[in-house]
Amino acid sequence: MALSLAEAGFRIWLHYRSREDAARQVAATIVERGGPEPILVGFDLADRKVASDAVVALTDQHGAPDAFVLNAGITLNALFAMTSDREWDEVIATNLGGLLAVGRPVVKAMVRARTGRIVLVSSVASQIGNAGYVAYAASKGALNSAALSLARELAPRGITVNVVSPGLIETEMLQGAPVDKLLSAIPAGRLGRASEVAHVIRYLCSEESGCLTGQIVNVAGGL
Repeated sequence: MALSLAEAGFRIWLHYRSREDAARQVAATIVERGGPEPILVGFDLADRKVASDAVVALTDQHGAPDAFVLNAGITLNALFAMTSDREWDEVIATNLGGLLAVGRPVVKAMVRARTGRIVLVSSVASQIGNAGYVAYAASKGALNSAALSLARELAPRGITVNVVSPGLIETEMLQGAPVDKLLSAIPAGRLGRASEVAHVIRYLCSEESGCLTGQIVNVAGGL
């Protein structure tokens, strides 16, 4: 996503929680490809005050971002009856609370500028369910609902809000998963690619998508 948006001319504010080295590698790749040097910012999305303060500092210094992509999140593979309070709270605090922590200062800046693109990355698990992922699906389902309401709030101010809902994508998140079994449930018969998700997000962050808001776009091979 960062590489695709950088190719489109965006200067990326690249967030990481603990993998600073990986973030620096992405930043270096962007520069190598001729893109503007990213600004790296590290914080835990679940720490609402720290996250919010970091974004406020960015908007104070650089102004409102043209686009905001919320892709950070954590998953939890546990039966609902076996899910602990701590596990539930951590998933909700990151996946849903992160929208409040980071999105609120971004929205305030965009409202002042009266323009902006917001894209929240969800999951098809929020729409069709996934056994063993109740907390994760709940957090992403709430994100979908928040986006639909936020889109109505912000449309009169020239700001769009959309959701990209990936299915099974070829990423490190699928390590150890029974891919052959999973493929049988996908009408397209294959996993999605990260670049396919990134291309949709790139469009939703562009000027050309100005009349598209309040939508959930599935990138899931028909799942």
